[in-house]
Amino acid sequence: MVYALMGLIQILYVALNSLRLVLMIKGRKLLAASISTIEIFVYITGLALVLDHLETGLGIIVYSASYGLGILIGIYIEHKIALGYITLQVISENEFEMASSLREQGYGVTTWVGNGATGHRMVYLILAKRKEYNHLQSIIQKIDPKAFIISYEPTHFVGGFWTKKLGAR
Repeated sequence: MVYALMGLIQILYVALNSLRLVLMIKGRKLLAASISTIEIFVYITGLALVLDHLETGLGIIVYSASYGLGILIGIYIEHKIALGYITLQVISENEFEMASSLREQGYGVTTWVGNGATGHRMVYLILAKRKEYNHLQSIIQKIDPKAFIISYEPTHFVGGFWTKKLGAR
């Protein structure tokens, strides 16, 4: 029973640690600091349990093994809450349908013509909330299954129409 509790405490600690790191990176300082208070309490509690049960070594093994599980759970939680924004750069042979379809669904789209190895291509730059990534990707692939998509996370916005709509500063 105590070893299961050790494992659960370590999983909780590492998941909180992962979430706190993401919040720090995303600039959510106050929330990250609040989580760190809970995180350190959980850590000290778990470590005290391990130190009280050093006689078999099983506590150390459980505590160590549950660290990896905590990492996986932390990644899962971060993926589910999907804080922040994503930028997609799409290169396509589709000239007009994609931009108008995406704009009709509320996405901001900037376009320009690029030159690829086999001729002209349309380049689309789309900014959206990370939670919308899968939906946005499916729209793009329905219109052009051969579209080349590059995605990345912007960290800072200055000016532009979308900074007002997205609430970015």
